[in-house]
Amino acid sequence: MNLKSFLASLCLTAVLVACSGSVTNNLAISNESSEGFFHLSDSEAWIEYDAADGKTVKRVAELFAGDISRVTDKSVPVSDKSSQGKRPIIMGTLEGNTVIKELVKAGKLDVSSIEGGWEQFVIRQVKNPREGVDEALVIAGTDRRAVAYGAFTISELMGVSPFYWWADVPVKKQAEVYVKADYASLAPSIKYRGIFLNAEDWGLKPWASNTYEPEVNDIGPKTYAQVCELILRLKGNMVAPAMHTCTGAFYSHADNKVVADEYGILITTSHCEPLLFNNASLQEWDKSVDGEWDYSKNKARILSKLDARVKEAAQYENIYTLAMRGLHDEGMRGNLTEDQKVQMLATAIADQRDILQKYIDTPIEKVPQIFVPYKEALDLYEKGLQVPDEVTLVWVDDNYGYMKRVSNPEEQKRRGGSGVYYHTSYLGTPHDYLWLNTTPPVLMYTELKKAYDTGADRYWLLNVGDIKPMELAVKTFFDMAWDFPAYDIVNINHHQAQYMASLFGQQYVDEFQTLLDEYYRLAWSRKPEYMGWEREWDAIPAREVTGPTDFSFDHYNDARQRLADYQHISDEVVRICQDLPEEWQPAFFEMFAYPVMAANQMNRKFLLAQLNKEEMEKGNTAGANWAALQAKSAHDSIQALNRFYNTMLNGKWMDMMEVPPGFCARYQEMPQVMIADGIKDEPVDIAPQEAQGQLDGCLVVDLLKGTLISKQN
Repeated sequence: MNLKSFLASLCLTAVLVACSGSVTNNLAISNESSEGFFHLSDSEAWIEYDAADGKTVKRVAELFAGDISRVTDKSVPVSDKSSQGKRPIIMGTLEGNTVIKELVKAGKLDVSSIEGGWEQFVIRQVKNPREGVDEALVIAGTDRRAVAYGAFTISELMGVSPFYWWADVPVKKQAEVYVKADYASLAPSIKYRGIFLNAEDWGLKPWASNTYEPEVNDIGPKTYAQVCELILRLKGNMVAPAMHTCTGAFYSHADNKVVADEYGILITTSHCEPLLFNNASLQEWDKSVDGEWDYSKNKARILSKLDARVKEAAQYENIYTLAMRGLHDEGMRGNLTEDQKVQMLATAIADQRDILQKYIDTPIEKVPQIFVPYKEALDLYEKGLQVPDEVTLVWVDDNYGYMKRVSNPEEQKRRGGSGVYYHTSYLGTPHDYLWLNTTPPVLMYTELKKAYDTGADRYWLLNVGDIKPMELAVKTFFDMAWDFPAYDIVNINHHQAQYMASLFGQQYVDEFQTLLDEYYRLAWSRKPEYMGWEREWDAIPAREVTGPTDFSFDHYNDARQRLADYQHISDEVVRICQDLPEEWQPAFFEMFAYPVMAANQMNRKFLLAQLNKEEMEKGNTAGANWAALQAKSAHDSIQALNRFYNTMLNGKWMDMMEVPPGFCARYQEMPQVMIADGIKDEPVDIAPQEAQGQLDGCLVVDLLKGTLISKQN
């Protein structure tokens, strides 16, 4: 069966059955009229909400209507008043929607399994909801986000991916859409689930400023609207805004917080941003005006800033970080002993909680608060810092995917519980990785399970850098955060392949699995960002059997095998990309083909530059010249890949994709190679014994035709 035939058959009937709960807990979508199905795209369908539920439910109703239109090209009206149509789609909260309350009171709508719950929803068909109406579809939630999760669950089954905008996943068109629903969700495994936009200097910031939101020249409300919609569609509920000095502080654009609230998304902040305050931004803290960020010497000024921030933000849903580190990601200021630092941090936390009590009309123990023992803060915590019992301890990984700490038995008794701050992107020592998604889902699951099993179910935050090209990691993270018990060490490894197959075709599922396994194996043994070295060869310590990359062409054969393995998976993703219908190629390129091909070329760039030196030392100048040209060709291919990414789709992602220089990485530059003048280059046999054919292929991006092709030199 070809892809087009498969997509057509897939859309005939899609069924979601809950992983746990009642056997009646089901939700089915059909594109043909069947007994017991509600006609979503009927000419008399009408989406109805209650204005008392606020802006988020209204926004979700409009987005859901848009999703039906994306699938069927039919418009479904949206109103906050009861319609005269025969097929009302009623969505709202248990407390805010008058019609839903009346249906529950009349015994027509069962919400008993979600009452009093957190972000839970039911989707049910109701017979004779009111006079003159035979049937209604009801999406009822315990809160505004739950309503969104219910609506977008249907949207995804209809064929609208959460990444329809962020990864350009096409919507699967159908003439009609019908739904059969008797579904009640469980509470999410993790209470607060979100992403941290970080190290945005090389992708998100220039793209937003130059391409998507040039009117504000920043990551502003238009960009945050797209970010928040993505989070909501992935069943998340919080975002930690971008906070590098290149970006305007989140609160410097007044509409940012309004937009986030409209989508029901909570604002949280990183380990170094107390009470939503970004001291890395000159808009927030300017040393020439405000003095040093030193609590031991400038406490009054710091508290005045924090006071103003909470006063501004208190009317919205937030999660407040209690902290006192240095500017940005620096250690605590002040010439203090560790004991003095512990005491000062305890004082700062108490002072910050006083500010919260001043502006938030909720008992302090019910205000969401976190303490993130990151870097030196962990040392101070373990030195004896007493964190209030209702504050959530957010444990961190080591910046490279391995948890440094989880709750001990005593900490597991805390009312505030614990959470996780996890990296799939990192800027800092000893080495950055900001470019590609290379964290294996099995590693993410294994490490998060350590935390979850010891009580970390309150707060999960994923550092995703620029979001792109982290789509697969983001999807895996949010799916686990929503229903962690649904995954185990076996099925988590199939999660991304199955997800891609659901988009691009089930006929590819085995190939996707093999390619993902190989991609993560190769990238985790040495990340593409870690292939680089110092520009001067003399700076590299002498090694007996390996070159500057630690891979060998002569002794262990691993450099040869690595090149062969990377070339193979690169060729395979190019083949699949070419095989897909044209409208599906950009999504596949963004989500998977680009990372694979780019990783391949980065490895070629440095391994063949290494071979250039080795062949030159052997006196094989012709082979050395060939290797140098191959390395340069790989460098050029990375630039071509980036140009293609930034210019495809009429330049939608212009300035998004770049190989970030970072602080420590040296992979963005062309390594030094030596070329002997007047010597013709001759290929070096670099194939491992079991490899078939030549492996000196160079990626070429045909920008005119907009297709990806692989050519042999």
